[in-house]
Amino acid sequence: MRTRSVIGVFFLLTPIIWCAGCAHVGRLSPGWEQTGIASWYGKDFHGKPTASGEIYNMYGLSAAHRTLPLGTRVKVINLSTGKHVVVTINDRGPFVRPRIIDMSYGAARRLGMVETGLAMVRIKVLDVPFKATSMYTIQFGAFKDAVNARDMVKSLEDMGCKPCIEKVDVHGQAFYRVRSGRFGDIGRAAKVAREFESAGVACLVMSL
Repeated sequence: MRTRSVIGVFFLLTPIIWCAGCAHVGRLSPGWEQTGIASWYGKDFHGKPTASGEIYNMYGLSAAHRTLPLGTRVKVINLSTGKHVVVTINDRGPFVRPRIIDMSYGAARRLGMVETGLAMVRIKVLDVPFKATSMYTIQFGAFKDAVNARDMVKSLEDMGCKPCIEKVDVHGQAFYRVRSGRFGDIGRAAKVAREFESAGVACLVMSL
């Protein structure tokens, strides 16, 4: 049943996925806001590459967001205490719904949420990098083993999707990314990603 639902969603969205590259390039304006639950991540990821290619520093001021362009600066306000911090989005996540942002340990300390683990926050975009007006794609996974990437592609192809594998080098380590589609508007890319997730397929919006 899940496979059928995924196939249905994919064919419904195929024109959007492959034609979005011709659409007007959307801009995410400073002042954009989002309210929801924040979490934080620490030592298990310290020293490892983030989605942006930067090395994660748990003591720094950064965060992971599912759709905001990498490099976006946002102000995060703890709605329970009024404490706030400015961070740069350099990673993708969180992977647990309904959380909207994953703070670095250093940023979580500024917000006073280390002990509680979670906090209700408001995100406000302060600055958007130029590359936010570039193209976007849907990423279904990034693997160190090419075999795992090929297995992911096969699973997606069985569902009617047509992904590709991109080999990239991140600080000397080869990764195989499974991606599909090109979008000229981050809003459209995020909408398609949500549709895939609602059909049981985990994915992220990434800049090209």
